[in-house]
Amino acid sequence: MFSKQEAQQLKKEFWTAFGKSFPRKWILYDTKVKDLAFKFSADNKKVEVSLDIEMKDEIFRNAYYEKIWSLEDILKDFIGDFQKEEYFTLENGKIISRIWVEKHGVSIFNKNTWQEIFEFFVEKMDGFERFYYEYEDFIKDI
Repeated sequence: MFSKQEAQQLKKEFWTAFGKSFPRKWILYDTKVKDLAFKFSADNKKVEVSLDIEMKDEIFRNAYYEKIWSLEDILKDFIGDFQKEEYFTLENGKIISRIWVEKHGVSIFNKNTWQEIFEFFVEKMDGFERFYYEYEDFIKDI
């Protein structure tokens, strides 16, 4: 087990190594839609790439979710099998809508799995981005 400080240092090394291995500007928060963002996340058991729809107004959040969900089969072509939850509760209690892919059996704390994580991140985020660029006008038309 790692101390809190060691864990923080390892996380910092992980994200730095990812950035150096794949120096690319990702869309992430730059979707041109407030509170619609792509995210990477990693912990000691799994990693995820997600599209988070975080509008406070439930009507808008649901409208974006339904728009993206109407493209389910197309999205699957870009990123493979994924999970979705219209009412996803974050650790802080905030309700969002989330569409995500995850990989188990890897850990941010195991350097031997970092390359596998990096490749998963790049493949899935690239798919999400290509999907978004292709259907951006449709998705944004709310």
